[in-house]
Amino acid sequence: MSSTLRVDIVSAEAEIFHGDATLVVATGEMGELGIAPRHAPLITRLKPGHVDVVLTSGERQQFWVSGGILEVQPQVVTVLADTAVRASELDEAAAQRAKKEAEDALANRTDAEDIAEAQAKLALALAQLQALERLRKNLKH
Repeated sequence: MSSTLRVDIVSAEAEIFHGDATLVVATGEMGELGIAPRHAPLITRLKPGHVDVVLTSGERQQFWVSGGILEVQPQVVTVLADTAVRASELDEAAAQRAKKEAEDALANRTDAEDIAEAQAKLALALAQLQALERLRKNLKH
């Protein structure tokens, strides 16, 4: 019995990560998921947020996804996302600007479609900022 999983994180643009891990943590629709080797198969949608991968060396790699699908097989975890980046590559200034623009749009909109679009943009910006905060916290340890 293997004590590792193969992990693939793929965005619409490229493969972001491919490697072996002992644990994957992601935020699904119903909450936080921890996936270890021999986990029961499942498919779930991911919320915008972090995906943490604990490598066999013990090193933790952090990624941010805009949402997507998580597929789990006993020895393989696949994350399919529209957008996925390493947390260390997130641009905090751009996320702050996007947050401000979304908040301004919410304050000035009355149309339901405009409000929904602004809320979605705000959720993405907040998820990026939370991922950056988690990365900073983990670097301090």
